[in-house]
Amino acid sequence: MLQTPMLAALGTTEIILIIVAILLLFGGKKIPELMRGLGKGMKEFKDGKDGVDSTTTDNTNKPQ
Repeated sequence: MLQTPMLAALGTTEIILIIVAILLLFGGKKIPELMRGLGKGMKEFKDGKDGVDSTTTDNTNKPQ
């Protein structure tokens, strides 16, 4: 049985309803601040992941 990604299963109407609900909950002025925070969080996560990857490769390549 094939499983489709969750966002692929959403239609245009559902996406519009989700956006309207977000606007009603947070208001138009709060959305940019929320997106900025989300972007910063994603960047920190990516930097942390890359830092762990480089640290592990640095430690494994050192001769003992």
